[in-house]
Amino acid sequence: MAQMTMIQAITDALRNELKNDPNTLVFGEDVGVNGGVFRATEGLQKEFGEDRVFDTPLAESGIGGLSIGLALQGFRPIPEIQFFGFVFEVMDSIAGQMSRIRYRHGGRHTMPITVRSPFGGGVHTPELHSDSLEGLMAQTPGLKVVVPSTPYDAKGLLISSIRDNDPVVFLEHLKLYRAFRQEVPEGEYTIPLGKADVKREGTDLSIITYGAMVHESLKAAEELEKEGYSVEVVDLRTISPLDIDTIIASVEKTGRAMVVQEAQKMAGVAANVVAEINDRAILSLEAPVLRVAAPDTVYPFSQAESVWLPNYKDVIETAKKVLTF
Repeated sequence: MAQMTMIQAITDALRNELKNDPNTLVFGEDVGVNGGVFRATEGLQKEFGEDRVFDTPLAESGIGGLSIGLALQGFRPIPEIQFFGFVFEVMDSIAGQMSRIRYRHGGRHTMPITVRSPFGGGVHTPELHSDSLEGLMAQTPGLKVVVPSTPYDAKGLLISSIRDNDPVVFLEHLKLYRAFRQEVPEGEYTIPLGKADVKREGTDLSIITYGAMVHESLKAAEELEKEGYSVEVVDLRTISPLDIDTIIASVEKTGRAMVVQEAQKMAGVAANVVAEINDRAILSLEAPVLRVAAPDTVYPFSQAESVWLPNYKDVIETAKKVLTF
């Protein structure tokens, strides 16, 4: 196995699938010669040619329309939206078209499109670059939404996403791109979409989370262990569809739960998880299910983001409320 960062694991997955399927295409703004703004596609155009890995105009709506047309002609597009804050420019293609094609055509056509995009805060980006908009995608029927938290998961989940015949929105947290290295198999492997992963076993409290908040939650769990609490951390990995079975199994084991997301508290993935727990496991609960999330405001300018973003201290504070209820 090789030690890889998340960005290296993503590049490796893209390379694997470009080799695996000649109908696979990678395109977006600056993904060719430049290798993307974060170098996720570095070297791929040189290796596979300009017909397989190519730049597009700075027009997200055009990228979306091109993806749909190519998918209908038998290709397997992997478009990159340079930052997910720009998704509003391509919202009709994703939510109004890609997500509905299978239903609209009675299953005769599929949309094997994987929309890759970086998102998330903590790296001092300009406005509209760090917004967590995954809730919009998770609320759209017909889309699968994947958010990896580790290099190993990123590669396996991306390969599965590319091979899936339904549209997948694959979101990569900016802060995790080069945050740490992990052993990642050099060959191909897949991780099933829609399957959560218990990153840490525990018996007193279940923390359900995803993306960069997995690491804040793990840090909080380590600190809480020093005080005698055993905390389980469940990484959703796929936020649509949710792995309800793993969530409920964890909650039934611990009897207490909380949900952590980076996005604003209003609506969003955490609210949905809380509702599912209440619907299915309320009689197993010893305390209300609480949330940790960002304030319901516009993402702040970079000078204030460290105050605005949830962190492990916020997780600990809320965890103690649940644990001592």
